[in-house]
Amino acid sequence: MTGSDKQPSAPRALRYLHCSGESIRPHVDALAALRMQVFRTFPYLYDGDIAYERAYLETYIASERSLAFLVYDGAALVGATTALPMRDEEAAFSQPLAAAGFDVSRLFYFGESLLLPAYRGNGLGHRFFAERETWAGDAGDFSHACFCSVQRPADHPLRPAGHQPLDAFWRRRGYARRDDIVAAYRWQDIDQDHETTKQLVFWVRALAQESD
Repeated sequence: MTGSDKQPSAPRALRYLHCSGESIRPHVDALAALRMQVFRTFPYLYDGDIAYERAYLETYIASERSLAFLVYDGAALVGATTALPMRDEEAAFSQPLAAAGFDVSRLFYFGESLLLPAYRGNGLGHRFFAERETWAGDAGDFSHACFCSVQRPADHPLRPAGHQPLDAFWRRRGYARRDDIVAAYRWQDIDQDHETTKQLVFWVRALAQESD
């Protein structure tokens, strides 16, 4: 979602905020709106709902060591990335890692990176990872960072022409794709009238490893 080369039409003085736990709450509606806007696009194709989004973000508010790194252009939230200890996440995400032999109490989960198209191509994708990795390294005795990506067939009817997954970017950041660790999660796609189960593959790296 941060791989586009499109750049802002004019220089922008962006404002950056680090929020954790309850300090995320004032930004919930803006963050929910950004999630729904960005995740409508391929590969997520998420048909969002504000009530669901507010409930989802309560997980981050309830976690004392969560992170929401927010990017504002004036009063508009234009980018964000989130993270929290995996033990504070839903079982749908923690159980596949536990089954693969990871100590869930030492994993930090990177939830999402969101950036409006006009702000891509200026290094914020790398900054989002760096902010989360630094936060996780400072948060306690965590050994690994991880995230997961939704899997879509190559012939999906809503796949844009020329779409390139971010696998190469993630590998440059030091993450290894683990096809043996898969989470199942349900949401409604924009071209459907009901929820369906999606498969999300995990990517993992050791936090002690240096970034590129």
